[in-house]
Amino acid sequence: MARAFQVFPIGVIRKSDDDVRIIIYKKYRKGLLGLEQFSHIHVLYWFHQNDIPEKRAVLHVHPCNLKENPLTGVFATHSPMRPNLIALARCKIIAVEDTVIRVDAIDAFDGSPVIDIKSYFPPDDPSGTIRIPHWKRKSD
Repeated sequence: MARAFQVFPIGVIRKSDDDVRIIIYKKYRKGLLGLEQFSHIHVLYWFHQNDIPEKRAVLHVHPCNLKENPLTGVFATHSPMRPNLIALARCKIIAVEDTVIRVDAIDAFDGSPVIDIKSYFPPDDPSGTIRIPHWKRKSD
């Protein structure tokens, strides 16, 4: 089994005021073909500001960074503190123009490296079996 992987950025997130753009590097332009047919995308990006050994070693956090929430393992949260600094966001597409994807919002810092984009297909849960913890219901 592989012990390490190499991940290369395909672009970068640019944010200023209400303008949020995902700039895809020109060598990956062909991968955007057909993306304008979707209303939403999943964006995988790197928590680059946490890329230090001490932050990557954190395994327990208070969800939403609120001390009143119970101490919880990072794999049960969306915390930016984690062993592998991969972030996931669902974004609404405003426009796709050449190598720029304009989106409504993203919880990322300006300059965050984008490591992948996937078209979004909504989940189908006719059985109603999706569960979420009480602290997440409070924050909605």
